[in-house]
Amino acid sequence: HLVRPVPFLYPLRHRVWERAFVGAGIALYDVLATLRRGKRALPWHRHLSRADLDRVFPDLSARAAVGAIEYWDATVDDARYVTTLVRTAAGYGAQAATRIQVVELTKNGAGVVDGALLRDLETDRVIAVKARHVISSTGVWTEQSQALAGETGGLRVLASKGIHIVVPRDRIEGDAGLILQTKKSVLFVIPWSRYWVIGTTDTPWTEDLVNPAAHARDINYVLDEANAVLEKALTHDDIIGTWAGLRPLLQPGTKDGTASEKVSREHAVASPVPGLTVIAGGKFTTYRIMARDAVDFALGAEAAAARPSITQTLPLVGGRPSTDGAPGALARQFGWDAAMVDHLLHRYGSDIRDIAEICDRDETMSRPLEHAPAYLRAEIAYAVSHEGALHLEDVMHRRTRMVYEYADEALAALPEVARIVAGELGWSDARRDEEVAAYTAVADAVAAAARASDDSEAARARAAA
Repeated sequence: HLVRPVPFLYPLRHRVWERAFVGAGIALYDVLATLRRGKRALPWHRHLSRADLDRVFPDLSARAAVGAIEYWDATVDDARYVTTLVRTAAGYGAQAATRIQVVELTKNGAGVVDGALLRDLETDRVIAVKARHVISSTGVWTEQSQALAGETGGLRVLASKGIHIVVPRDRIEGDAGLILQTKKSVLFVIPWSRYWVIGTTDTPWTEDLVNPAAHARDINYVLDEANAVLEKALTHDDIIGTWAGLRPLLQPGTKDGTASEKVSREHAVASPVPGLTVIAGGKFTTYRIMARDAVDFALGAEAAAARPSITQTLPLVGGRPSTDGAPGALARQFGWDAAMVDHLLHRYGSDIRDIAEICDRDETMSRPLEHAPAYLRAEIAYAVSHEGALHLEDVMHRRTRMVYEYADEALAALPEVARIVAGELGWSDARRDEEVAAYTAVADAVAAAARASDDSEAARARAAA
């Protein structure tokens, strides 16, 4: 329910050789995507003429393409997916803790990692946790987390920054996504609900890993590359949201003294010290394979063979199909239109009933937020009661995507959101005001970073919050 199939267009500038060359590559992509027993989850690619393009994507400029190849991929809200994944793990007995920082990896007398010291960032309390084995999957923090064991070995990771901008859906006329070759990398124009997401960049980031930031040159680059193929040029006034993220790019080789296994071209598993397994590299779409490889490595070959992974058969929370007609009944009960039902099913799947229960207890929760009407008031309560949100930033940035979907970091919706969260968490008026001020400061810092000229200036601006 979290993943949506989307058609993408690869624009062609040459009528013959490029169509044959690219078509062959995408045909191979289709073959590799074919499921067992000859079944496919997505349609096969097809070739489009310029006349076809005028129907499918009117805003793709005639100067940019003489035709295109359409292929199918998918989109996902990564933050929502990760939240759902953690909730699923908790349902199987995992203990999940947000706002926790690992400050030290502890060892026994034999020098084997046997646990960690954790700092609760809400209370500043330090907690000692013991474990038979520790697995570190910390992305761009891989080298820092390895160092907590007091060893110099391990995997090497480079942080690469990518940024995206968000513009309203009606600003670009098209029914598919675009994949564009640029001089520096690849640019995607992706339909995303009521918006278009456009990106990305690929540049080294050497500043604070906690808060990567998009600056003016990043944003101008994305705008310029998009405008090179669009019939109607985008401007800064069209942008309603931006974000930056870091990719953990695995570097060749390992540090001295590290036992490792190169599992694929894109991720690796290593043990820089007994009792500690580290996995790095890879990408979002292969996370289940990465998890299996890390656990198998930690168990050892014999134990892993005796207890094979079952991850491929486990659905996520909300992923079980529902055939009882509940969505239609709920729409009639609460007066939701088709767009709202689609929104809820995409975010919660079969757990839409949990949203309904919140609305049953308090009818006002079934109403849309006044200044962010794509979301119900119940979704804000759910973010706290079911998804572990502790702060307004958690709700605005990660449990929802309001920060990117509404102008000015969705500040207009903040007072109503703050009242709902305060009621769920029992905040006093003073605490609620502190949270509003903290979120507003982050919004101001992100806006200031977007006006900066380079990474260093943007990082300083972002750190002001």
